[in-house]
Amino acid sequence: MKALILVGGFGTRLRPLTLSVPKPLVDFGNKPMILHQLYHALVRVVDTLNAQLTEFSATQIEALKEVGVTEVVLAINYQPEVMLNFLKDFESKLGITITCSQETEPLGTAGPLALARDKLVDGSGDPFFVLNSDVISEYPFAELIQFHKAHGGEATIMVTKVDEPSKYGVVVMEESSGKVERFVEKPKVFVGNKINAGIYLLNPSVLDRIELKPTSIEKEVFPRIAADAGLFAMVLPGFWMDIGQPRDYITGLRLYLGSLRKKAPGKLASGAHVLGNVLVHETAVIGEGCLIGPDVAIGPGCVVEAGVRLSRCTVMRGARVKQHACVSSSIIGWHSTVGKWARVENMTILGEDVHVCDEIYSNGGVVLPHKEIKSSILKPEIVM
Repeated sequence: MKALILVGGFGTRLRPLTLSVPKPLVDFGNKPMILHQLYHALVRVVDTLNAQLTEFSATQIEALKEVGVTEVVLAINYQPEVMLNFLKDFESKLGITITCSQETEPLGTAGPLALARDKLVDGSGDPFFVLNSDVISEYPFAELIQFHKAHGGEATIMVTKVDEPSKYGVVVMEESSGKVERFVEKPKVFVGNKINAGIYLLNPSVLDRIELKPTSIEKEVFPRIAADAGLFAMVLPGFWMDIGQPRDYITGLRLYLGSLRKKAPGKLASGAHVLGNVLVHETAVIGEGCLIGPDVAIGPGCVVEAGVRLSRCTVMRGARVKQHACVSSSIIGWHSTVGKWARVENMTILGEDVHVCDEIYSNGGVVLPHKEIKSSILKPEIVM
């Protein structure tokens, strides 16, 4: 099986972080976003199915691996060489192939599939995954494969339940079979509470419906498949969040850490200085008298000095938070520094190599890379 990840373009909603790296390489939960997806797509599917088939011979298990996901195509129009260079070691360790399909013009969410057709179709007839790069979830790919094969339709989309469906395009479906009936954009009256989660499993025949031009898979392709009774939806278990913008990134971190608490609590930090769910890389250094949490990720090589307060934030690789500083609801970019007694809050986003001086206050500042902040930011603004 193969997978196509819709990487897209410039990641403007996550600037200034995407001024340093493409969006899929922005750290989330102490590793780049795309590694969350690749791990599940390339490892969890095979391992889960192998666990279910342990009664078969080793030869048959090896054959099962051969029909697992072995190739990933990144649909991208921005810095493909950066992506490939980063993923080269990962590719060799897992024994899979990672290639780029580069757009010369934006092709929407369906056009990239047509562009990558030769990479996705190999004559086997196997379905392939399509993923949005900025979606974070528990990725139940093995269950998705089983559901797709059982209903026999042309395409399967994963949907997630939301509290306020009027903000989204709602997927109206038969509850018993999962067959999708129609899509309703931002309904004024209640028609359902399930929305597209950006995770698909498609038969190769779907590619025959897509022309090589800017096309929306959600608004043009899926409605046509649904009209032909070939589109089914599976409700996504567990958490889901589109983390393509800072506020949702912070919310997604809370959901991700909550999932770790249920599934792998040993990965989370513990101790008198920890409040709630906190992820600390093994190479990070935490000083005395800190209070960290809830919902905090501290990356590789970070230094958190004595008396620091952190909550609902990410401190990325190589960053330093100095004594008695306070950081909440914010993202501290790679190799940045928060000075002594500084206060950083309200969705402040520090790009790479930003240095906030001692006793500075930032209220929602968005700071571009390689800056030094010597005066307080009293209201949300962009610092260029």
